[in-house]
Amino acid sequence: MAFDSLSDKLQNVFKKLRSKGTLTEDDVKEAMKEVKRALLEADVNFKVVKQFINSVSERAVGEEVLKGLNPGQMVIKIVKEEMVTLMGSDVTELKLLPSNEITVIMMCGLQGAGKTTTAAKLAGQFKNKGKKCLLVACDIYRPAAIKQLEINGEKVGVPVFSMGTEHKPVDIVKAALSHADKNDINLVFIDTAGRLHVDEDMMAELQEIKDEINVTYTLLTVDSMTGQDAVNVASSFQEKVGIDGVILTKLDGDTRGGAALSIKAVTGKPILYAGMGEKLTDLEMFYPDRMASRILGMGDVESLIEKAQNAIDEEKAKEMEQKLRKASFDFNDFLDQMDQMEKMGGMNDILKMLPGMGGKLKDVEVDESAMEKPRAIIYSMTKEERSNPNILNPSRKNRIAKGAGVDISEVNRFLKQFEQSRKMMKQVSGMMGGKRRGFKLPFGL
Repeated sequence: MAFDSLSDKLQNVFKKLRSKGTLTEDDVKEAMKEVKRALLEADVNFKVVKQFINSVSERAVGEEVLKGLNPGQMVIKIVKEEMVTLMGSDVTELKLLPSNEITVIMMCGLQGAGKTTTAAKLAGQFKNKGKKCLLVACDIYRPAAIKQLEINGEKVGVPVFSMGTEHKPVDIVKAALSHADKNDINLVFIDTAGRLHVDEDMMAELQEIKDEINVTYTLLTVDSMTGQDAVNVASSFQEKVGIDGVILTKLDGDTRGGAALSIKAVTGKPILYAGMGEKLTDLEMFYPDRMASRILGMGDVESLIEKAQNAIDEEKAKEMEQKLRKASFDFNDFLDQMDQMEKMGGMNDILKMLPGMGGKLKDVEVDESAMEKPRAIIYSMTKEERSNPNILNPSRKNRIAKGAGVDISEVNRFLKQFEQSRKMMKQVSGMMGGKRRGFKLPFGL
């Protein structure tokens, strides 16, 4: 996940602070030197780092902190609060125009930043909220970009308006808005052309659209893996075109964190969304407090809960609870639970959102492919066997092992683990005594 290196370094600093019963000004100064070094290595803008360290230091050497009951924890709390302030304090939501008007969102950014995919992700999210959306293909220089938008639009269930590569982008947008007006579409996303670097032609094209079309929001997509370059790109677009917000992509990759921690402070514009993967569902609203918690290795339980709520069907959850109580959980249910786990991003992503797990997982990579054997074993069963695990006798197990391409011992081991889990879940359900409320995490967590 993003920020792993920065998180490790900051957690090492905090470990030293926690181990001290009392703190002196020198202790704080030494800790701030290490924090400064970690931030600069993470490619955070040096002016931002300087201001951040000054703000934290000023608050951390106060008498109420140094002489408090737990000064180490107080300094960590201050670091988190200043980091949240740095990234924008509050979550920023796009406020759409009334449904009888058309909200126009222009997506811009450099080639390769994930702009076209992000446009489809965003349109898909608003479509799921009940908005009638339209994607507009205005990258007339890359036919592949138009095709990509059409494919992604189909996947998220949002129509794509295209006029090919022979018309000016501004004329395509005008025709798209006319189409939207006739078809009661109230949210339009313009996918503009990118370049390999910032240039005058790209900026002039964007400006022409803004001059002739009433654009509600101009959103810049930047690749967070480019670190300080992403901040420079954002500054250029803000200066030459004017942007209303930023979407950071590839935050699931090996990014050092510089972009997330610098963009708001440098441009004054909020980060609105974070791209957390390649799937068209992998786009999260940007919550500065949650991101700060992740960076500092404190987990992100709120986002984990939201992932679970989005992945789990409420009716299925109730049905599952009844099955667990009666220990009637079968292999079909097991497959459902694995699917839900995948929707949440897999076990690695889930574990890293739990408080205190980030550092412990530094050198541990959960093998997501380990679930493929159980899946193959279940797929080798008949419908009757999946529904009734109790009928699995030696001859059936042999047949299943051959079908799954595994040794019979693998089948026996899986069946034993499954039965133990079934008994455990029944006991847990009994202890909960019907007091469950809200969501449940998938089986196995």
